[in-house]
Amino acid sequence: MKNEGPISSPASYAPLAPDAKLRDLLVFHNVARALTSSLDRDAILHAIMQQMEQFFKPETWSLLLMDEAHNDLYYAVAVGYASADLRDQRVPVGHGLAGWVALHGESLIVPEVNEEHRFDPRFATLANEVSSTSNLRIRSAICMPLRSRNRTLGVIQLFNYRLDTLTDYTISFLHVLCDYAAIAIDNARAVERIQELTITDDCTGLYNVRHLYRVLDDYSDPANHGGAPFSLIFIDIDHFKNVNDQHGHLVGSHILKEVGQTLRAGLRRQDIVFRYGGDEFVVLLPGAGKRAAQNVAERILKNMRDRRYGNVLSLEIRASFGVATWPEDGPSVHEIIRSADSMMYLVKGTTRDNVAIAGKGILPPS
Repeated sequence: MKNEGPISSPASYAPLAPDAKLRDLLVFHNVARALTSSLDRDAILHAIMQQMEQFFKPETWSLLLMDEAHNDLYYAVAVGYASADLRDQRVPVGHGLAGWVALHGESLIVPEVNEEHRFDPRFATLANEVSSTSNLRIRSAICMPLRSRNRTLGVIQLFNYRLDTLTDYTISFLHVLCDYAAIAIDNARAVERIQELTITDDCTGLYNVRHLYRVLDDYSDPANHGGAPFSLIFIDIDHFKNVNDQHGHLVGSHILKEVGQTLRAGLRRQDIVFRYGGDEFVVLLPGAGKRAAQNVAERILKNMRDRRYGNVLSLEIRASFGVATWPEDGPSVHEIIRSADSMMYLVKGTTRDNVAIAGKGILPPS
């Protein structure tokens, strides 16, 4: 099977009329402008796929993006027949059409899927990707990589397109469009990384206090989340100054990072951890009432007691926890933080290594 260009070459196309040339030039101009004027990745992806549909009119088409951490592809955009099945699928690099294209960085164009393709592992795996419940029969396929700086960023797939649209001209247009798309996606990712750096704490890798206030402004606005409650856990490490004094700030910084890992390990997927400053942390629990937040705080407390920190130093690290729930413990961002903070200081000034709940006080020692 030939991997570059169509597996069976389409017939040559007739010269375009002047008005058709002008039309396609305008289309290309609009595509280029859309792809280079936006740094919003979702807007870029949909602009790409709209042009795919216009040129090839496939039954279903999709754009997969590379997840380098897991060495697989996920469906960022999936439209058409069986799109619901495709959205939840992940494709390992090297498996199926998209995985093969991602691995080799080469295009696959199959104008007609015939009996011999049943024995090609790329098509055998594809049947599992599409899902047996969709009953989608692949009759033709275009699969092209999106590459930038010698890296594959994603893959475009089109299934069951109109054969009369497959010409040297449209294929060339598709290659150019993929080049533009890859550059635009790469630029969008660079902006995302820069934005992430502005809201991330260098020491722990957690979100910083600037981002905390931004997120709380969003969650405390009833127009955004329908007035759903959320809870905060304010956490302060006990006697952390002793750690810095005895072992140095380098060890102290490493322990702060380990504490951040412990906090994240005890949370739900939607929960967010922030480094508030120094040895203080804040956990946001969207949709959690007071009882649920108390359970989370007690779980984290236990996790900290069970873990040893500082690698070979094997240090015991304890913390004081304060819990408050919006809006009952404070209707504004500053008031809810103050409420959780005051509960933390209640523990700090008495028992330490415990949890206090707004409206309830310090929990019985466990």
